[in-house]
Amino acid sequence: MSAHILVVDDEASMREFLTIALGRMGHEVTTVDSSEQALKEYKSGTYDLVLSDIRMPGGLSGVELLGQLKETDPAIQVILMTAYASVDTAISAIQLDATDYIVKPFPVEEIKMKVDRALEKRKLFQENRYLRQAMQGTAAPDNILGSSAAIIELRAMIEKVAPTSSTVMITGESGTGKELVARALHKSGSRTSAPFVTVNCGAIPEGLLESELFGHKRGAFTGAIQDEVGLFRIADTGTLFLDEIGDTSPAIQIKLLRALQEREVLPVGATRPVKVDVRVIAATNSTLDERVNSGTFREDLYYRLNVVPIHIPPLRDRSEDILLLAEHFLSIYAREKMILSEEAITAMEGYAWPGNVRELENAIESAVVLSETSTIELSALPKNIHQPAEEQIGALHEPVGSPTLESIEKSYIHWVLKQAKGVKKTAAEILGIDPSTLHRKMDRYGLRGEHEEE
Repeated sequence: MSAHILVVDDEASMREFLTIALGRMGHEVTTVDSSEQALKEYKSGTYDLVLSDIRMPGGLSGVELLGQLKETDPAIQVILMTAYASVDTAISAIQLDATDYIVKPFPVEEIKMKVDRALEKRKLFQENRYLRQAMQGTAAPDNILGSSAAIIELRAMIEKVAPTSSTVMITGESGTGKELVARALHKSGSRTSAPFVTVNCGAIPEGLLESELFGHKRGAFTGAIQDEVGLFRIADTGTLFLDEIGDTSPAIQIKLLRALQEREVLPVGATRPVKVDVRVIAATNSTLDERVNSGTFREDLYYRLNVVPIHIPPLRDRSEDILLLAEHFLSIYAREKMILSEEAITAMEGYAWPGNVRELENAIESAVVLSETSTIELSALPKNIHQPAEEQIGALHEPVGSPTLESIEKSYIHWVLKQAKGVKKTAAEILGIDPSTLHRKMDRYGLRGEHEEE
C-alpha cells in the first residue's frame, strides 16, 4: 500500500535514513525539520501518515504537533519517535490518539511493520467514516423542528419522497438546514443502512473535485500514488448529497450528467466506467434557474437534478418557529436550566435572521456563554438583534420588499464581512462555509474591492 508520508525530525541523518527506507517500501516521502514547518506543509499537501520526533527545538513538541494535527484531521495517523523512552511520553501519545510509538534507534523491519499497520488503520477509517457519520443520531422528519404550516408541509413532503429513489433538489438560503433535510430523506428511506455521503462542491477546488467525486487511477496525475474509488462508489447503494451544486464548473457538470443518466462513473485516468447505484440529493442556496438562463449551469443537468424539488422557507417567513428552535438550542448549550426573557423573545421574533437557523443557533450559544444568570436578557444577544426591523434591512443594504435569494445572500455576506472587519477567515467561519467558497461568492457579487483584510 503506497502512501504519502510526512517525516518531522530535526536530525538531518534521521530524515535521510527514513527517506531512503520508506522510499524503498514504495512510499512518497516529504521531510521537514520542525513541528511548525510540519503544520504548514500538512495544510498545503495531502498526507496519509506523519512520522514525528517527540523532542525537537522550537515552540512545539511532537506530542503538541500530534494534538494539532488531530484537530485538523481526525483520520490522520501519527507515529511518534524518540530516543528518550519514558512512560510519560508514551502515555501522552496514547491519550492523544497516536497511532504508534517507536524508540530510536530502530531496525528497518520495525518501522515497516508500524507504517503498514498505521496505513491499514487509515484505510479502514476512510472506508467507514461516512457510514459512521450517517449512523450518528437520527435525522428523521420529526427532528426537523417547527410548528409553522411551512415546516409541517416540509415534513409531510419528506415522508412522501423518502421511500423512493428519485433525485431530489433542495433549495433554501444559507443556514436553513438543507443537509438536515437530506439526512432525513436518507434515514426515512430504504437506503438507511447504506452510507450517507456528503460533499460540499463549493469547498473543493475544481481540480480536485473530479477525483473526489469519481475517483482516480494510480498515476493519473501528480500525487496520485494509489487508486481512489471516489465518493460516488463509496456511496454505492446509499445516498450522495451534493451541497452547493451551483458552484460546480461546466466540466464537472458534464460528468455529473453522465453519472445520473448512465448510472456509472469514469475515474480519472481510467478507460472503463464503473456502475453505481446511488440516490443523488443536491442542494443550492442560489436560484439555479437564473444560472441556467445565464448559461452558467447546464439546462439538461438542472432537469436531471430537479426531479423532486423541495424548498426550505427562510426563518423570517416562519416567525412562530423561532421560540421553539431557540429553546431547543438552549437545551443543547446550557448546562443548567435557562430561560429567555420576554424582551429577548420579542426582539428575536422581530429580527429578520438573514443567517436563518444557523445564525439563531450561534446567537443562543453566545448568549448562554455571556449570560450571568439563568435568564437570558436582551443584552446577552448579539447587538444586531436589538435593532428594529427597518434598521436591520437598512444595515443589509437592501430595500424593503421581496428580494431574491441571491440578493439576500449578497447582503448577508456583505454584513458579515463588515462585522469581521474584512477578515475573510473569520467571516467564513461565521457563515459556516469554506474560505475558498467565500472568495468565489465575493467575486460573483462584486464585493472584493469593498472588503480588504485589516
